[in-house]
Amino acid sequence: MGAGLILAIGAQNALVLRQGLRREHVGAVVAVCTLSDWLLILLGVFGLGALIQAQPLLLEVFRYGGAAFLLGYAALAARRAWRPSAGLEAAGPAASLGATLSAALAFTYLNPHVYLDTVVLLGGLGARQPPELRAAFATGAGLASAMWFSLLGFGAAAAAPRLRSPATWRVVDALIALLMTGLGLQLLLQPL
Repeated sequence: MGAGLILAIGAQNALVLRQGLRREHVGAVVAVCTLSDWLLILLGVFGLGALIQAQPLLLEVFRYGGAAFLLGYAALAARRAWRPSAGLEAAGPAASLGATLSAALAFTYLNPHVYLDTVVLLGGLGARQPPELRAAFATGAGLASAMWFSLLGFGAAAAAPRLRSPATWRVVDALIALLMTGLGLQLLLQPL
């Protein structure tokens, strides 16, 4: 279940992929996303998922705030795709570690899909397990998260030399813009 939810490319995964392709702070981004997922899975499995589902106002805040965040990121990715560049190296200036980690934290904790997947869906399923199996359930979901973020970030870094052409990088940014637009519009049009 954890692997099935984490494999869906969303805002957080797009950031990990982008950082992997750029070979910038990949280990730090993978660690932040993995540890954040572990924290949210544990919170969901051990009770927070039910609490969030019972608060309609909180769900609406996640919905509209997340939509604004995703649509803003989509606009930035679309702008990068529209501008010609010299390839992967020119996809923007290198960001500092602090700015990169801030982006990873924002894509994690400001993204309602992360809460829906980890806290509500995985947490709800894990909370239904017998008490003695909840830790094992959370561990399995956490391991799936760690494997996926590592594969995505470091796999993209390994593939980066093949993705040096400007056209390829523009396609990556265009796909990220489309994905983020779709997710943002989905949040606006469908209640959580």
